Amino acid sequence: MSDHVLRLNAISKSYNKGKANAVDVLHDIDLTLNTGEVVALVAPSGAGKSTLLHIAGLLDTADSGEVRLGERDMTRQNETQRTLARRSDIGFIYQFHHLLPEFSAQENIVLPQLSAGIARSEADKRARNLLERVGIAQRADHRPAALSGGEQQRVAFCRAMANAPRLLLADEPTGNLDPETSDQVFDALMSLVRDTGLSALIATHNLELASRMDRIVRLDRGRLSAG
Repeated sequence: MSDHVLRLNAISKSYNKGKANAVDVLHDIDLTLNTGEVVALVAPSGAGKSTLLHIAGLLDTADSGEVRLGERDMTRQNETQRTLARRSDIGFIYQFHHLLPEFSAQENIVLPQLSAGIARSEADKRARNLLERVGIAQRADHRPAALSGGEQQRVAFCRAMANAPRLLLADEPTGNLDPETSDQVFDALMSLVRDTGLSALIATHNLELASRMDRIVRLDRGRLSAG
């Protein structure tokens, strides 16, 4: 059995490929994320971090290279197989929470479970448990508009964890929060990740937060380097 959850081998990506004004975004990227490892992805704006996360999360495809989840080469899978992998194996967190405004906090966590075929009673139980673990179970019945920014993002964390993924991908998950709230919400995220044994790749501009992860990789001008 593989000890890595994600492996990117020689990933390259450009836009307007074949044209004179083609923009090379990623150059020959190699990255391995081991089981239970939390890695910080530090990059300036425009360096390609979102593109890298989208390729790792099977939301986009590379021009060349290989994306492996465990032992599966996802570049050889059809779109149905990739969709199933996204649903069951990968959790996504973005800078903005993207919660459904007409549903409560708990319902936002239940819905992806129902899409995966989980029974409503079990989905409700797991949603409540996740909200308890991030300290906002008392807000379960509130809609997003009635929640603070930090609470909204904690719900987004729980939604990403709803289907018990093996891999978490986060793009500036505390970027919209003030420094104090950012620190508290990041602590909640790390506690949840550690408790569940998840592997996570977390993009951040915040070097203090990055230093609290297992290691740091830097993306600059489409190239990846350690620390």
